[in-house]
Amino acid sequence: MLSGMVYSAVDKQLLDELYAVKDVVHKYNSLAPCDTAARLEILKDLLGHIDDDDIIINQPFYCDYGKQISVGKRFFANFHFTVLDEAPVTIGDDCFIGPNVSIYTACHSTDPVERNTRQEWAEPVTIGNNVWIGGSATILPGVTIGDNVTIGAGSVVTKDIPSNVVAVGNPCRVIKRLG
Repeated sequence: MLSGMVYSAVDKQLLDELYAVKDVVHKYNSLAPCDTAARLEILKDLLGHIDDDDIIINQPFYCDYGKQISVGKRFFANFHFTVLDEAPVTIGDDCFIGPNVSIYTACHSTDPVERNTRQEWAEPVTIGNNVWIGGSATILPGVTIGDNVTIGAGSVVTKDIPSNVVAVGNPCRVIKRLG
């Protein structure tokens, strides 16, 4: 799965891992929002890498495996942040994620017969430093977003976005270059 090869989405080992993570995510989402110490401890165990303790992920938060998610310094994600991390999701320093943002790495065939075999693959997502992703944006598999980028609310990011731009829309496209 992590190598980008086709895998079975109904593999018992993967399903066991998914259910175990869903229990941890449920516990995280059930904590009192003011219990920041307990929230941080769960995130440290759940996520693959956290650069520092200055991280806020508002509840509810959802992910598939957690351990494929890496976040940099001073990370903030608002309510209903969803990450399907079948492949690595790497997020840089000083990134801000609006409410209802989704990041997907899992890929499925467009052929219905093939899709029904539950075979899929995953492609990593990389987000640079100093990125703001507006509310209800969706980041699709295989996308890289450069440094110093603003992604407008409601955008669907289907292709790479270069550094130092503002990009919006469906599909997301650059509308302004910075500097």
